[in-house]
Amino acid sequence: MSIRHVRTTRRVGAAALLAAALTFSLAACGGEDGKGQGKDNSSSGSTPGKEQPTKSDDGKTYPDTSTVLATFKGEKGLEMVIHEAKRDSGGFLTVTGEFKNTGGDGYTTPVQWNGLEQDVALTGRSLAAMTLTDSKEKKRYYVLRDTDNRPLTTTKYASLIEAGEALPFFAQFPSPPNTTTEVGLTFPGFTTGTIEIS
Repeated sequence: MSIRHVRTTRRVGAAALLAAALTFSLAACGGEDGKGQGKDNSSSGSTPGKEQPTKSDDGKTYPDTSTVLATFKGEKGLEMVIHEAKRDSGGFLTVTGEFKNTGGDGYTTPVQWNGLEQDVALTGRSLAAMTLTDSKEKKRYYVLRDTDNRPLTTTKYASLIEAGEALPFFAQFPSPPNTTTEVGLTFPGFTTGTIEIS
């Protein structure tokens, strides 16, 4: 058998293998009709027809904005919109939402958002001043901290929210008992109100 024949056989074999791999990939991804067996998003806590958190071109992940639990009015046209307050199996409650600047001027985020704890304030901008109140159990919940005393919330955000822009956020708290279905939310500069827990 000549060397030329061996090379041709190898090329044909490699082309066949590549074609088979592409066919398998298209079948796994659903091909052109989009009806394949892709990853089931329901395991991540989503519900059919509900928008999922999306990552924009600037690399930030934005919360699902299809649901609004509450809107809290702030100063100078700033609104705090809460989209979700969800328990997880680890005993946490995660609140997600966004600050919307509906005013005509840029809004400079105040230092009060960081809270009063000096150790936490040293970690930079955060939403550590956010608290939840369970009036039924007569308990107040503060934003959780990690082992380095950093708050488990959105941090290091830009100090200015431009007019018409939004700042997405999250904040994690200890989860109230399952019998608690709503909590009061307090944050500096905003009206106080209640949100439902899912």
